[in-house]
Amino acid sequence: MKPQIRILIYSILFFLYLTSTHFLLEVNEKFNGDAFVTLGVGFASFNLIYAFTALKWKPILNVICALAIAALSMFLALKFADLHLLTKYDPYEIKTAIFANAVFSIVFWEIVYQVKIRKNKN
Repeated sequence: MKPQIRILIYSILFFLYLTSTHFLLEVNEKFNGDAFVTLGVGFASFNLIYAFTALKWKPILNVICALAIAALSMFLALKFADLHLLTKYDPYEIKTAIFANAVFSIVFWEIVYQVKIRKNKN
């Protein structure tokens, strides 16, 4: 896949993460569930769509990568928000966690993609 196409796909994925968070939290309020579960399932579904359209590995490997990346990026985003680095600009650290989740997810997808490329060359 060309770098321009990957950048475009990552930009779309980043935009989806940022815009869908509000919608997913509204869905969570209607169902009175746990916000972390709702966001995790929503972000995992975006990762599944990306995995099946971009990576095109075996289905079980796509599912494992998508779920692992969703869980790991959500965990790291919460830990990054706990650092309280941007309290002057984001007092509740919510925007920081959302941005960190999107960035971590994209970084992990690029790592997985590079592993795929290197493995296919050998």
